[in-house]
Amino acid sequence: MKLCRYGPKGAEKPGLIDADGRIRDLSSQVADIGGETLGADALATLAALDPTALPLVEGTPRYGAPVAKVGSFIAIGLNYADHAAESNLPVPSEPVVFNKWVSCIQGPNDPVVIPRDSLKTDWEVELGVVIGTRASYVEEEDALDHVAGYCVVNDVSERHWQMERGPTWDKGKGFPTFGPIGPWLVTKDELGDPQHLSMWLAVNGKRVQDGSTKTMVFTVAQIVAYCSRLMTLEPGDVITTGTPPGVGLGQKPEPWFLKAGDVVTLGIEKLGEQRQDFVAWSREATAA
Repeated sequence: MKLCRYGPKGAEKPGLIDADGRIRDLSSQVADIGGETLGADALATLAALDPTALPLVEGTPRYGAPVAKVGSFIAIGLNYADHAAESNLPVPSEPVVFNKWVSCIQGPNDPVVIPRDSLKTDWEVELGVVIGTRASYVEEEDALDHVAGYCVVNDVSERHWQMERGPTWDKGKGFPTFGPIGPWLVTKDELGDPQHLSMWLAVNGKRVQDGSTKTMVFTVAQIVAYCSRLMTLEPGDVITTGTPPGVGLGQKPEPWFLKAGDVVTLGIEKLGEQRQDFVAWSREATAA
């Protein structure tokens, strides 16, 4: 099952993607996608619906982030050995955990605002994991029981703030618009094994990232179990699980970064695609 949220920013409605790829309105069934809507029983109720009996959404509305009111947006760094190598950093012995501020979350195709005076705005295609039921001190073998589904995330990053302005990565990860999520949440029963998904990203049509979740250092189950020891994971929380090689920081013969006018497209097998226009900072752009 593919769940989405569609419509103008701040006024999104819940939707379901039918077998023909069209949006069906779920407003008569749930108020939104998030929180208690993501539990196993609630998802089973939605899965039992006949999509053809739901109202068809006409046209091509904007996709919002597929999860509403995310409580925690957690990220895992250096989770692909070859990405760690291109960053000139060692492969971690334990997951590198940091935060992206929830205020950076936006729709998958919304413009991304390059921060004021940015020097090194970068891209990262990543697999996002959406928590469905509360998880605290869960074991690895039980971790996926707490997952509702998966989505595409672009972990947009400002490397100067991340790596050169003190030791706290979070500073370079949560600028406004730095968290495109979606277009859909694909439930775990439809996705299958999250460790065998191809993923890619292109800048201005040039493919720069090609990878697979099979090369993760830490699996989704290991990440969920590990994070549940550090915090209580709540329904609707999102964990973004790291990126394969090919980011701007690792380009050869020298790094290159995003500028206003660049277009980034990205996708993950079974999870859909995103497209973002990168625009210069202005108060109006940040407030949009």
